[in-house]
Amino acid sequence: MQTDQKKRPVVALTGASGYIGSHLLDKLKERFDIIALSRSGDKRENTDQVTWRSCDLFSQIDTEKGLQGADIAVYLVHSMSPSAKLTQARFEDMDVILADNFAQAAKKNGVKQIVYLSGIIPPDEKLSRHLRSRLEVEKILGSYGVPVTTVRAGLIVGPKGSSFPIAEKLVKRLPVMVLPSWTRTKTHPIALADVLTALQKSVGNKDVADKAIDVGGPEVMTYKEMLEHLAGVMGKKLRSFNVPFPTVMLSRLWVKLISGMPKETVYPLIESLSHPMVAQPSHYVEGISNGQISFDEAARTAMEEEKQSKDSKHSKKPMLPSLPPRQDVRSVQRMPIPSGKDAGWAAKHYMSWVSESLRPFVRTEIDDQFNCKIFLTFTKHPLLILSYAKERSTAHRALYYITGGLFANVKESQRGRIEFRQIPGKQEMVVAIHEYLPSLPWFVYKYTQAPIHMLVMFLYRKHLERLILHKSQPCLQVPQLAAQH
Repeated sequence: MQTDQKKRPVVALTGASGYIGSHLLDKLKERFDIIALSRSGDKRENTDQVTWRSCDLFSQIDTEKGLQGADIAVYLVHSMSPSAKLTQARFEDMDVILADNFAQAAKKNGVKQIVYLSGIIPPDEKLSRHLRSRLEVEKILGSYGVPVTTVRAGLIVGPKGSSFPIAEKLVKRLPVMVLPSWTRTKTHPIALADVLTALQKSVGNKDVADKAIDVGGPEVMTYKEMLEHLAGVMGKKLRSFNVPFPTVMLSRLWVKLISGMPKETVYPLIESLSHPMVAQPSHYVEGISNGQISFDEAARTAMEEEKQSKDSKHSKKPMLPSLPPRQDVRSVQRMPIPSGKDAGWAAKHYMSWVSESLRPFVRTEIDDQFNCKIFLTFTKHPLLILSYAKERSTAHRALYYITGGLFANVKESQRGRIEFRQIPGKQEMVVAIHEYLPSLPWFVYKYTQAPIHMLVMFLYRKHLERLILHKSQPCLQVPQLAAQH
């Protein structure tokens, strides 16, 4: 009994090997025992305070195992980078799956609090894709009853983030900068150290359960002023001229070219810059919201840390070679669900729809256990064999494992799967393929089977939209529809 009283709370930390997670881990282990979650956790050494676990958050089973024994869970996940050799998905749809897996796993494991790092959400604005996704994730994390504390930060000033390194590269590489109207929008930068403090003070804090907390540094400035400050810290003078139009679409292109960062990162961030990203008084919490470090000091520290990091890389021993990447596929599409139906219905409906809509080229066989085989009409051997996972499926999630067929390389992967997952609180779902290894040569697959799959998903979405439209038609049109059939 005495041992139990002395036992420290356990925090499961996602992205523990990443930019923010690694810094936060060092702070949290002073008060908590840590379950450090990473896709390569099994390559790390455990310590008295830190237990590493490999975890793929796209897998509900992996996520449930990853959170076993946790009292609190910290969610630092954002899927702005491709997660497979071929990723056919928008980041916001991948984020739905990650957040839903995490929220359900937290509920199942009795987690008492989720702490989530998000972005500042401007009030009464038509939000960008990036900010809509951040808000959607926040809602999903709280949809299963676990209290969620959301720390909302604007531009985080640190050496390995997303927005600050872009700004640093622009100032460093451009002799003259064209500044569209969005650069006069206000932003509220905050030092990485202040973000870490806000997260640390939120973890295990019952007073901030189910609260969204805006955090910001001591200065509010426009993006133009921020670039001028950054140039000053770098010992340069910002040469620029204003243009009176937004040019957000054009800005995405030249920022990508100048910064050298992938478009998956740059585009969503630039699209959000037209919003004023300033901490709101209604989301202020004393001692957490108010960062203390000035922008100039934070920028100077970030650049010094980046320089030290580069120097240390040259002096370190070479790392062990990583395993070659697999030729895997992730494909995620968002679709509506007709009123009164759920994702379980949509999955079974899809299996029969494939045969009806692609006739005479494709046929399906579905048994009484909802397992499905998909054939070309005149072949004996199935293209794909989909085995329904009854024990892992619910009305809101139908899961099929890809267990065979001419198109599937099941010898190298037993985890290929397709799922139909309803988004909590919405009459929408995502249809997702995970860890699928095609048997066709990669070049052939990429330019034949992959685009055909996208076309089929497009057609199924349009089919669902027509069902919804027909259901909403006035009764007087029903006889006309019936006559057509």
